[in-house]
Amino acid sequence: MALLNSHKLTLYEPTNRNNSFLKRRRKLIAKIDEQILLATDSNYKPTKIKWVHNEDGTERKLEIPKRMRRWWTENLGGTVLLTIRYGNKLIEFEKGKNAIELSSKAELEPTLQNIKKAVENGACDRLLKLSIL
Repeated sequence: MALLNSHKLTLYEPTNRNNSFLKRRRKLIAKIDEQILLATDSNYKPTKIKWVHNEDGTERKLEIPKRMRRWWTENLGGTVLLTIRYGNKLIEFEKGKNAIELSSKAELEPTLQNIKKAVENGACDRLLKLSIL
């Protein structure tokens, strides 16, 4: 019992890992990571695994590239418009404004990193909640 007396004892309250809002945040962070990889490497193709049946009845795994849409468009003047999507919906940052204008494609990766940090810290929770409703 001397061991227990030498430590501070407290009540354990488990975090709710099944919180649906935290799941949405993790999903958005994973999608932002994919966009960062797409912005830094133009040859990046995420893959999904699909089970295929052969003629003889056996099954085998196949890695198939997923269709992935870029979240940004490049304008003629060299500017880049970056949107953030949750599913197929655009996240609106302010009323009627759903894109971030960047002066060049070089700013794309640092901006996505900053948005990822904001989502991790919970700064975008209000925006995420509004876009889902």
